[in-house]
Amino acid sequence: MAKVGKHYAEAAKLIEAGKLYDVDESISLVKKLARAKFDETVEVHVRLGVDGRHADQQVRGAVVLPHGIGKTKKVLVIAKGEKAVEAENAGADFVGAEDMISKIQNENWFDFDVMVATPDMMGLVGRLGRVLGPKGLMPNPKSGTVSFDIARAVNEIKAGKVEYRLDKTNIVHVVIGKISFEDEKLVENFRVIMDALVKAKPAAAKGTYLRSVTVASTMSPGIRINAAKL
Repeated sequence: MAKVGKHYAEAAKLIEAGKLYDVDESISLVKKLARAKFDETVEVHVRLGVDGRHADQQVRGAVVLPHGIGKTKKVLVIAKGEKAVEAENAGADFVGAEDMISKIQNENWFDFDVMVATPDMMGLVGRLGRVLGPKGLMPNPKSGTVSFDIARAVNEIKAGKVEYRLDKTNIVHVVIGKISFEDEKLVENFRVIMDALVKAKPAAAKGTYLRSVTVASTMSPGIRINAAKL
């Protein structure tokens, strides 16, 4: 932990206190700051001018990033019959119904990143609400994970679809790629996420919507972006 602390402190010195960076500059800097021996993940953290305690100010959705996130997600599909076959043909990693629900319930099995379900299976999936909800794995129509168009749902997730949603402090955290990505690809992914968030602005939101935008890698401090220029 001492090494991490030292690196973090050194990295922080390279960030100008109080400065708001433009997007290209921030991406270039976040790559310079990353010195871990593994391919660090790059995330964007956006504080929104909403109050997520109110239903009409919720911000949630999903978007396909043009360059993916540097990781192929494992997809579990809860479906039966033709839709189960469709899921298998689309490349889903796991497909099932009651058997998969039991596996999660009885074996505490979570070897998947995203769960997709057909609408008719949501009654069954709902039994797992208490364990899926806290892990952010509950299928939701807004994120495209509750759908009869199983092939499209699986294909989009495999292509680099990411979900975004408010946390309890009204901040959205989204992965936009890896440090190994070219600058241009990270910038493009970033802009797609920001466009999606702006379009998702609730009508009930008042005042400044993009309160703060920060980009950071796994082991480095955050870099503030000038949200007014986005």
